[in-house]
Amino acid sequence: MRKLALSDEILLSVDKAARYIGGEVNSVMKNLDGIDVRVAFCFPDVYEIGMSNLGMMLLYNMFNKRPDVWCERVYSPWLDLDKLMREKNIPLFALESQDPIKDFDFLCITLGYEMCYTNVLQTLDLSQIPLKAADRDQSCPIVIGGGACAYNPEPLADFFDLFYIGEGETVYDALFDAYKANKEAGGSREDFLLKAAQIPGIYVPAFYDVTYKEDGTIASFTPNRPGVPEKVQKQLIVNMDKGYCPIEKPVVPFIKATQDRVTLEIQRGCIRGCRFCQAGMIYRPLRERDVEELKASARAMLKNSGHEEISLSSLSSSDYTHLEELVNFLIDEFKSAGVNISLPSLRIDAFALDVMSKVQDIKKSSLTFAPEAGSQRLRDVINKGLTEEVILHGAKEAFVGGWNRVKLYFMLGLPTETEEDMKGIAHLAERIAEEYYDTVPKEKRHGKVQIVVSTSFFVPKPFTPFQWAPMYTEQDFIDKAKVVKEEIRAQLNQKSIKYNWHEPDVTTLEGFLARGDRRASEVILKAYEKGALYDAWSESFRYDIWKEAFAETGIDIEFYTLRERSTDEILPWDFIDAGVTKEFLIREWKQAKGEVVTPNCRQKCAGCGARRYKGGVCYEGKN
Repeated sequence: MRKLALSDEILLSVDKAARYIGGEVNSVMKNLDGIDVRVAFCFPDVYEIGMSNLGMMLLYNMFNKRPDVWCERVYSPWLDLDKLMREKNIPLFALESQDPIKDFDFLCITLGYEMCYTNVLQTLDLSQIPLKAADRDQSCPIVIGGGACAYNPEPLADFFDLFYIGEGETVYDALFDAYKANKEAGGSREDFLLKAAQIPGIYVPAFYDVTYKEDGTIASFTPNRPGVPEKVQKQLIVNMDKGYCPIEKPVVPFIKATQDRVTLEIQRGCIRGCRFCQAGMIYRPLRERDVEELKASARAMLKNSGHEEISLSSLSSSDYTHLEELVNFLIDEFKSAGVNISLPSLRIDAFALDVMSKVQDIKKSSLTFAPEAGSQRLRDVINKGLTEEVILHGAKEAFVGGWNRVKLYFMLGLPTETEEDMKGIAHLAERIAEEYYDTVPKEKRHGKVQIVVSTSFFVPKPFTPFQWAPMYTEQDFIDKAKVVKEEIRAQLNQKSIKYNWHEPDVTTLEGFLARGDRRASEVILKAYEKGALYDAWSESFRYDIWKEAFAETGIDIEFYTLRERSTDEILPWDFIDAGVTKEFLIREWKQAKGEVVTPNCRQKCAGCGARRYKGGVCYEGKN
């Protein structure tokens, strides 16, 4: 019987103690006899959010298929337990064995969003692992970073031994084998890191030197060891039928997770080419999973978990070739068992509405549109591929089908944005409201139409055509939100339109962390030392701490946020080959400024560079 790392007294004194006890259905327990590699896999946020992360669960499942590896989970303790662990000197522990993380061979940390960076330091600190990689010795775990934010690892370079660039299923086996061989040979920590740096997709920050020009931009970025590559190439599964390791027994949380459902990944990549979207670029090319495999996975996961909802995971579900067949199967197979089917990332067309009318309670649910920009001009700039005619037609079809609630998502602060573009957000919401009253007779209406307009503020991300774009000041963002708010109030149907907007200070910090270089590590460390933690949570985010950290380190945040980059500047992430070429991104940046639309991948190949991953084929069956 496992002995819990926390006493009953502590568990009874903290919120949601079930976050920390492990032992959930389908969690993996192993006998340490015969285990050569122990892996602690961390999602640096609370249990409920981490348990909803598909990438982490895929790798947890895959690692544990190896008889010589035991992978366990760890999440960030909430503020109440964090305080107690520090007071009582309790080291951070893994859920399955309850053993201290510092005793493991690897600590893998998935980096899904920039605002978790201080939680990364919390994980290291509570694990009693030196925060800086340079201070670790042979007794410390190898600390690995991966996930979307690893495509610019530089702000965290001081804190990680290595980063994995790409999809985790590809070369982790080679990494574990190299670790075992180095251990058997009596090799040092540096010996292993040198071997790891020669594995495709592995980046060891200590083996690269950075110099800077007088203006603060990067002068050079070069390897400092023989055999270390100048470019680190992202790794991905080429064939989703052969390389994918499906989850058959998902771990079932003791408490309600943020996404309390089975997640079925139907494809990776995207054909759309939205110029602001990092995921749409770094996960190219599009790769679909076999529909029969998906049916089998759905059966197994629902049977083995007892979940009552299944969600289809994809950047753009409507682009999955066999979507209609899959959805109809799920409806026929599971609807009678009371299983709900969630269909995110769908384009709102006749098929989608027909399906959603079968799987949703229309009176309770709302439909989501993401026009992203208020005018057609700006939608062309961002290459959204969505016209107002299509949006209004989708809304009309929805209203005829019985819906009267619509959510609209936009971004403010996009490149080339004008006041007319901002006001266009209010005008589009008004036209959708008018569409409801023009389309639905009074006797068939379920009350007034309800439209929720939400705006986030644009953050340029690496490996997108907008990676060179400037951001705005916090006051600029506030002023832009005011323009939208006042224009909504001027509309005839203003009482039917609700408006929400994102916090500008969080956006500004995210922009700094997204495109920062190695010097950003100083700010992150200083902010953490001053008490910054759970920055993604509005109730714990303290921008005043970050402002103090910038002041004390002498680093100017505006250098990273407000400045438009030149296309010949060396960017902190240029040493990574993410599949899409820099030439393509520069071309798309110019296309954006010219308001020119690039067709999606199924209409015409744009020559982004990702086709080399599939032997010259951009996506299944097409050249």
